[in-house]
Amino acid sequence: MKRLVECVPNFSEGREAAKVDAIVAAMRDVPGVYVLDRQMDADHNRSVVTLAGEPDAVREAAVRGVGIAAELIDLTRQTGAHPRVGATDVVPFIPIEGVTIEDCVALAKIAAREIWDRYRIPVYLYEAAAQRPERANLENIRRGQFEGLREEVRQNPDRAPDIGEPILHPTAGATVVGARKFLIAYNINLDTPDVAIAKRIAKTIRFSSGGLPYVKAMGVPLLARSLAQVSMNLTDFEQTPVHLVFETVRREAEREGVGVAGSEIVGLIPKRAIEMTADFYLRLENFSPAQVFENRLEESLGGAGASPTPLASLVQPFIDAVAEAKPTPGGGSVSALAGALSAALGQMVAGISAKKKSLAVHVVALSEMARQFQAASKVLAASIDRDAASYQGVLAAHRLPREGPEDQRRRDAAIQQALRSGVEAPFDIARNAVEIYDKLGQLQSIAGPSMYSDIRVGRLMAAAAARGALENVATNLDAITDASFVSRAREEARFLESRVS
Repeated sequence: MKRLVECVPNFSEGREAAKVDAIVAAMRDVPGVYVLDRQMDADHNRSVVTLAGEPDAVREAAVRGVGIAAELIDLTRQTGAHPRVGATDVVPFIPIEGVTIEDCVALAKIAAREIWDRYRIPVYLYEAAAQRPERANLENIRRGQFEGLREEVRQNPDRAPDIGEPILHPTAGATVVGARKFLIAYNINLDTPDVAIAKRIAKTIRFSSGGLPYVKAMGVPLLARSLAQVSMNLTDFEQTPVHLVFETVRREAEREGVGVAGSEIVGLIPKRAIEMTADFYLRLENFSPAQVFENRLEESLGGAGASPTPLASLVQPFIDAVAEAKPTPGGGSVSALAGALSAALGQMVAGISAKKKSLAVHVVALSEMARQFQAASKVLAASIDRDAASYQGVLAAHRLPREGPEDQRRRDAAIQQALRSGVEAPFDIARNAVEIYDKLGQLQSIAGPSMYSDIRVGRLMAAAAARGALENVATNLDAITDASFVSRAREEARFLESRVS
């Protein structure tokens, strides 16, 4: 039986894309782990990453992420709207398939011990893994945040960590690890900057104050957008569905004389939650999830003698993401995908050619090429997210306050730094694509003639990847004020483009 676990580590960094890139890369490098989603929020100064895979692989990935976060995130300098006690604030394990909540509790305890042994970061256990009843609730552990807990843990035995010494890591704080059911992180933005209203609504709807079951809520400011937000965790969406939460917040907002500007999902959401919401708002009669096309298709394909998964379904989610009316993923991510596909074609051709007796003399070279193409494809696939994250970093910098001269100076500096990152991400895509273009040319001299068309398609894709990425480079360079940096970058861009002409 397949055994799948989800893990959703939350990192206290939502403004510097390069730091989050490094954390995600460390986790993605663990074999058997899939990074399903990553989201950065500059106001919260927080990133949420969703991992899935075999239990031990996911545990190792999460622990490595904690280590990189400890190197890159300094809580003594970090501020944001979201409460936190650690550079890696919380690491929950969630059972998905072939795994019980008890298995996830055991996994959480092993991860907690490794975090302490490797990095000397103390750990608190929460939710189903809690060692004390009051620690089942994350809010109780976070009370006072990093600054308050740092002082209290030295004096109050009741605040001592479950694993590790009673002293926080000087810059990485503490990490909270646990096991829980699937949780939906759901935020509703109010069309007012008055955070007091959001806090009153949060108090009304959260279960701990007598509100909706399975709802945790707090009011926070979104300074960059001049809005207040009701930020929530829905711990059992089937008992308290998303639409009920939305309608309750909307009603309470109306009582306060304000409206709802919009809402957002942080991370991933089960299809069932969307189905329930659609059923409610459309007033569907006798609705069944079996009426959803994708559900019926999945059921049919999963039966006896099932056909292979249609290839279109493997790429459609990315196509849909590009098609959305949002700036990311955009041209840079599409270029990265083109490069990854060109490398994949090279890997296929080299792999097939290495098995042909007529090409036995080249088997060592072909096998090495297949390995290199595989590595390049993974790097470029990772660049899909990296490019999108670099653009988000530019947006975050533009949202910084500019009320006075000092604010303006910091904002301008942050924008320039973000633009440089925005240049480097597509530059790396172009550099890797050019290398693949050249390597595919070398492959043609030793591959089977029947696959020359695949090589030519691969080179066309590599050239498109390089040129597309360089378009993004040029766009960002137009806004960079360092003339020397711009001159060097334009010279390299011309050189790279000449190699795929």
